[in-house]
Formats: sequence, C-alpha cells, structure tokens
Amino acid sequence: MLDSRKKKVLQAIVEEYINTAEPVSSNALTKHEDLKCSSATIRNEMADLEKAGFLDKTHTSSGRIPSEKGYRYYVDELLDDKDISLEEIKYISSKLETKVNEIEDLTKIAANTISEVTHYTTVSIGPKTTSQLIEEIKFVLLGTRMMMAVILTDAGLVKETIIKFDEDVNQKQIETMNYMFNNKLKNQPIETIDRPLEEYLYDEMTYSVNVIKPVIEQLKKVIKEENEIYLEGANKSFDLPEFNSLDVAKNFVNILDTKEVIADMLNSGFAEDINIYIGNENEKDELKDFSIVTFKHKVNGKDLGTIGIIGPKRMDYSKVVSVMKYINKKLKDLDNN
Repeated sequence: MLDSRKKKVLQAIVEEYINTAEPVSSNALTKHEDLKCSSATIRNEMADLEKAGFLDKTHTSSGRIPSEKGYRYYVDELLDDKDISLEEIKYISSKLETKVNEIEDLTKIAANTISEVTHYTTVSIGPKTTSQLIEEIKFVLLGTRMMMAVILTDAGLVKETIIKFDEDVNQKQIETMNYMFNNKLKNQPIETIDRPLEEYLYDEMTYSVNVIKPVIEQLKKVIKEENEIYLEGANKSFDLPEFNSLDVAKNFVNILDTKEVIADMLNSGFAEDINIYIGNENEKDELKDFSIVTFKHKVNGKDLGTIGIIGPKRMDYSKVVSVMKYINKKLKDLDNN
C-alpha cells in the first residue's frame, strides 16, 4: 500500500513520462504543483518506488520511467477519467449523431472518433453473430434461378447473400419459403439455421429439395462468416517515439496484418467494461510491447460490437478511458432518444 506522497510522486512520474517520453528526474518533479517537497525528498520517494517495482531506471539517464506494475497501479488507483475537453465532447457528439442504417456502421464511426480524439490506432469488430436472435428472413426473387436472402437480427445486424439454383423457381415458391423459414426461425438464435434439411420440408411442398438445400447451405455459410475487422488511424502510431525501434514497428505491422491476433484481442474482457491490458498482461507474445484497451458496448441488451485501442505502454490512459466512457454514455443516450 502506497502512502499519499508516494501516490502523488508515482502519478506525477507516469503523467510526465506520458507527456514527454523522457525519463523523469527528481528535479523535474520539484516544479510539479502537487508535490511541495524538496528534490532530496522526491529522490528518496523515487528510490522507494523503484525498490517496490513501480519504477524502472534506464541505462541512458538518471531519471525513472514507470514499470508495468507502476502503470497498472496508476490505471487502477490514480486515473482521472474526466480528461476530456468541451471541444472534444462537442466533436464526439456531432460524429455519433450521424444517422446510420446498421450496427456495424455505428461501431465504425465510434472507432474512428476514438482514434481521431486520442491519436491512437483503433480496431473494431461488429457484434458476434451467434449470440443474436433472428428477427426476420426475407427472400427476394432476382431471376428465374437466383434470389437474394436477407437476415435481420434483433441487434440490428443485417446479413445479405445471393443464392443460385439449378432449376427454375417462381414467386409463389419464394413466398412459401418466406413463410416457412420465418415460421421456424423467427426469435430463434441465429445458429439454429444450421438444422437438418428435413426439418425445413413440408409434405405439401411441390418443389424439389434442390431448391431448399442451396438456401440452407448458403444461409449457414453467411452466418458463419467472420465479422470484418476495421482499422482506423494505423499511421498515427508511427509518429510515436516507441515506433522508432524497427523491431517494435515491424511487430506492430504484423499484428495489424494478423486477423486472428486482433480478433482474440477484441474478444477478451467482459461486456460493457473497459478492459486494459499492459505489456505482459497480454496473452499473445506479439502484444507484449503494447498496451491494449478494449471496449465492449451494449445498449439495452444489444451487443454493438467491440472497439480496441493498441498503443505503447506509455499510453495516455486518462484520455483513452475518458473518451471511451463518454462515447459509451453517448451511445446509450442516442438509443434512448
């Protein structure tokens, strides 16, 4: 347990290092308005924090930098989550009030807004398909051997696909399929489309299994497709001093190119929580040089997807968390209007 002065010293060092990317000396902290004590006293406190594992000493400077333990204590105990300006509030509000037709669009807009305000790289993915209920399945005849299928879920997700047949179909058959599929699947989890063929067949149906079979196969295929991962502000990271390291830069590019790593990153954590993983807290070895902040958001029980920020361990956690919390509040406000 840290006493009040050590907390202030640690907070000052973390925030100074986030702002400057330079090791922090005791002399630099004497100018800090919350630390009304001598340079010698600050040096002693810094030595104690280093001994306790909250600070690291670099080889190139007499100053100190936060360790992963120091960042974790800062995030858990010292973070100010109101680090957002009136201008940023107005900008976020204007962006999120854009009319959108689909949940994925709203998630993309939120991710883009977070990247623009925080200046970090964001990745986002829509809600998990398998957790949603089917609201409606609509079949539309496009030709004698082609139709479009549209699946709408309770979360507002829309899946579309084109189905081709080996024999002619007519409008009456399309209407029958609309009734049959909705009768069996409405308000059911979307994965229940994956049923045996015979469960869809009626004795009174006069057309061939060759019509029903490709419909089921294509619907099963489209619901199993991975949600597309969207990337915003990848170039912003390369302006940060940490990315002057060729190894860090190459690792970062490889992460963004590997969908499996990103998907695992976004699917970690708990719903409606902001989850922060610092360096070695990340399960994947590729992420050990970085901090990850994930933001799963639900509104009235509806999963809107997940947004993640990836950046250096010297991330401005206060700004990131403040922006995410405000966006979460704004999304809920929009939903209630």
